[in-house]
Amino acid sequence: MSRQNFFSLEFFPPRDEAARERLQQTTQELLVVEPDYFSVTFGAGGSTQDGTIETVRMLKAQGLEAVPHLSCIGNKPEQILAIVEQFKQMGVKKIVTLRGDLPSGMGLMDNSLRYASDLVALIRQYYGDYFHLEVAAYPEMHPQAQSPSDDLEHFITKVKAGANSAITQYFYNADAYFDFVERLQAKGVDIPVVAGIMPITNFSQLSRFSQMCGAEIPRWIRLRLAEFGDDRASIKAFGTEVVTELCQKLIDNGVPGIHFYTLNQSAATLAIWRNLTI
Repeated sequence: MSRQNFFSLEFFPPRDEAARERLQQTTQELLVVEPDYFSVTFGAGGSTQDGTIETVRMLKAQGLEAVPHLSCIGNKPEQILAIVEQFKQMGVKKIVTLRGDLPSGMGLMDNSLRYASDLVALIRQYYGDYFHLEVAAYPEMHPQAQSPSDDLEHFITKVKAGANSAITQYFYNADAYFDFVERLQAKGVDIPVVAGIMPITNFSQLSRFSQMCGAEIPRWIRLRLAEFGDDRASIKAFGTEVVTELCQKLIDNGVPGIHFYTLNQSAATLAIWRNLTI
């Protein structure tokens, strides 16, 4: 195992020219990681779709591997296929395929593409094996799933539809990841499940994210972070230590890759990366 192609990094589309310039600088700072690719998030219903395409174009212009996210909620099949074709014309070979968050007031029945498995199946129907399709995994259970076993079956449905690999929601309990992978393997599913990792730099922000996506912040971590109050330097130092230990445990136990949710910043990801032994 080597560092090259083991890590991947996630950005969100910048909202203005100043943010775009900062992201270009961040990209250059992160090249030392030798990432397999940079992924770019995608907004439901058009909120950042153009930004996704422009950011992918920016990364590819620098000779980098850019992987767009694509969510089906808020889009009709013909709209999705038009976007996929645009990705293909840009030279994209891998897509992160997601259901996406439900906009307020929208029900699943409002769209023929109800789940990520529908999106995967649609792309396979029209493009065969042209794209490598990556899907989301939830070691601690999707917040809208009925049970862990129900969530596992939904994931397996995505694999059967044609998913090649997966990235997890972020987590801070390595055992949850290993349990998820073991349960998948017991069902005969062995696609690579890359560990999604969120650096800890801001406690209030992390709490808000975790409440929305269902990721658990272990009690001992939450208490330590709360104790630091507004001492951001201590929060970052503690966060680097905790996440480094998590990543090293994952690496030592054979995780196929690590995907950093960078939040368009380089410092926290680089601090963790420099501490790791592969």
